[in-house]
Amino acid sequence: TEEQVSEYKEAFSLFDKDGDGQITTKELGTVMRSLGQNPSESELQDMINEVDADNNGTIDFPEFLTMMARKMKDTDSEEEIREAFKVFDRDNNGFISAAELRHVMTSIGEKLTDDEVDEM
Repeated sequence: TEEQVSEYKEAFSLFDKDGDGQITTKELGTVMRSLGQNPSESELQDMINEVDADNNGTIDFPEFLTMMARKMKDTDSEEEIREAFKVFDRDNNGFISAAELRHVMTSIGEKLTDDEVDEM
């Protein structure tokens, strides 16, 4: 749907840290680690290669949409999202506060400005 594409565009921009329209293995790794995953460099490259239609070593937005469409078919995705949410929701109140978000991102080495935390 149009709403999903809009949400995916927002998610893409969170992955695409430097805003160049491409997701690199480094950017993908940062986001995966923020979700409690710890992929190796070769696993990250494999993930990119799976959807990298133009073989340029990065994921652009159309390739990202392909990847998300495949992931949405994954029956475990809701459970994975719940598990990732729990990592952020440290006081288990059902909400992720700015402080909780900042703590998790800092603990994985991702320094965010207050504006970036507020935007998320």
